[in-house]
Amino acid sequence: MAALRALLSCVRAPLLLRPGWPAPRLFASGTNFEYIIAEKKGKNSTVGLIRLNRPKALNALCNGLIVELNQALEAFEKDPAVGAIVLTGGEKAFAAGADIKEMQNHTFQDCYSSKFLSHWDQLTRVKKPVIAAVNGYALGGGCELAMMCDIIYAGEKAQFGQPEILIGTIPGAGGTQRLTRAVGKSLAMEMILTGDRISAQDAKQAGLVSKIFPVETLVEEAIQCAEKIASNSKIVAAMAKESVNAAFEMTLTEGNKLEKKLFYSTFATEDRKEGMAAFVEKRKATFRDQ
Repeated sequence: MAALRALLSCVRAPLLLRPGWPAPRLFASGTNFEYIIAEKKGKNSTVGLIRLNRPKALNALCNGLIVELNQALEAFEKDPAVGAIVLTGGEKAFAAGADIKEMQNHTFQDCYSSKFLSHWDQLTRVKKPVIAAVNGYALGGGCELAMMCDIIYAGEKAQFGQPEILIGTIPGAGGTQRLTRAVGKSLAMEMILTGDRISAQDAKQAGLVSKIFPVETLVEEAIQCAEKIASNSKIVAAMAKESVNAAFEMTLTEGNKLEKKLFYSTFATEDRKEGMAAFVEKRKATFRDQ
């Protein structure tokens, strides 16, 4: 436990970097992140901020970056002070795709036997809410990574796309599935079959993005939303996230049954008692995540 506290306390170190600055930064004792920057944000350090940091490669998603991303996600998931996570990149690119040079010489046997890209899915298993703050390019794997998050905020100049067909392949980290569920079959088919990109404005109209902000204020807006989420009960927020995500996996009848079970489960928590008592007493609730 002492080692974990030491690990998580190092997340507090302020690491402010602009695109083009040198990358390596310490995230925790004995851990040197080369491809990301991780820190706590918010007035009470309740938000975990992860910034993809391969600016010269437009944040191309190499294996090392995904491994480091998963390590940071795990640390924030275990940190009791963190209630929500923001994932972002640079102003020019959230992530311009997977690292093609890294995968260029893979064979079918390599991909199949190693379950290639399967470790990307850890983001979808994080119980705490995750907000993607997307500036610039979110293409291929970058778009897929954003869609694994629970909320997508976009900068005014953001662009989304699944251009894998232009290099002779198809999306392999959920692009054909999540994009179709987000924007519908027709637009998803058009984007995936042509490789065309859509703007932040078109993405919002299609339902892929919830809000659009100026480039320079995007990340701060995402942090403010994450702070608001983190101020609620973490255990109840996890239940709410589970229930919403189930809507993509279950029939309406099955989904409603799960929602009822989770709703009933909140009545076993101290936070539900506190929340309703505070409402009746006309005061602000003090949640203890119990």
